[in-house]
Amino acid sequence: MSELRFVRMGFGDEAVEYQEAWDEQRRVHAARFADEIPDTVLLLEHPPVYTAGRRTVDNERPLDGTPVIDVDRGGKITWHGPGQLVGYPVQKLPRPVDVVAHVRRLEEALIRTCAEFGLETTRVEGRSGVWVLGDQVEQRPALGGLALDFDPRLHDEEFDPRLNGPEYAPSNAGQRREDRKIAAIGIRVAKGVTMHGFALNVNPDNKWFDRIIPCGIRDAGVASLANELGRDVTIAEVLPVAERHLRDVLENAELKPREIEKAPAA
Repeated sequence: MSELRFVRMGFGDEAVEYQEAWDEQRRVHAARFADEIPDTVLLLEHPPVYTAGRRTVDNERPLDGTPVIDVDRGGKITWHGPGQLVGYPVQKLPRPVDVVAHVRRLEEALIRTCAEFGLETTRVEGRSGVWVLGDQVEQRPALGGLALDFDPRLHDEEFDPRLNGPEYAPSNAGQRREDRKIAAIGIRVAKGVTMHGFALNVNPDNKWFDRIIPCGIRDAGVASLANELGRDVTIAEVLPVAERHLRDVLENAELKPREIEKAPAA
């Protein structure tokens, strides 16, 4: 792969509005498709915003009517905001595009980034993104002080964790010793070029996630580097580390088109 270009769009007081970043993604996407620029990763923070991927359903959105921007990426609803490092890799991939392999590469770069700060993270089968694993179910504290042999979030169709206080809040998943996502990934591929990307929780106020069902997952929560490490971690610290691992993983990847199984001859 050719050398990767990084563009730091704005952080802190210069955080980039979501629509502005989305417009820039589309401009960069068109330029990359035309081979006018190399593969490019846009890095930034957003002001607080909820965005919903194409698979989001109504009962995962904020109950209080907070505005949500519907976008053309995969995945479901999430939050972006201060304290979260957002990256939008715009890369040209061989066709037919192997989307899963692209997601795995982003996960790998973020897993390495977290490891450099002393936090072990991993993948969870069937769930994209980067995770901090919780305890085994039988070792977790009982929710709401009750010893239940089932989790109502999974077994009761009428149960809504957004209405049931801090016991079920995604931001408190660490206290419940549940699996919790520290980096979300949602992408789109158009004309063989990627858009959208990842959001790594560095030191955000994770209570923003309590208004929604993050990524549509009801039985897990969210994490941040700062909370998991028990100390302050800043975007400024994480940014060069994330860039280095993204460069290492993405530049050195052996890109291959997705294999298509041929139907056996009749």
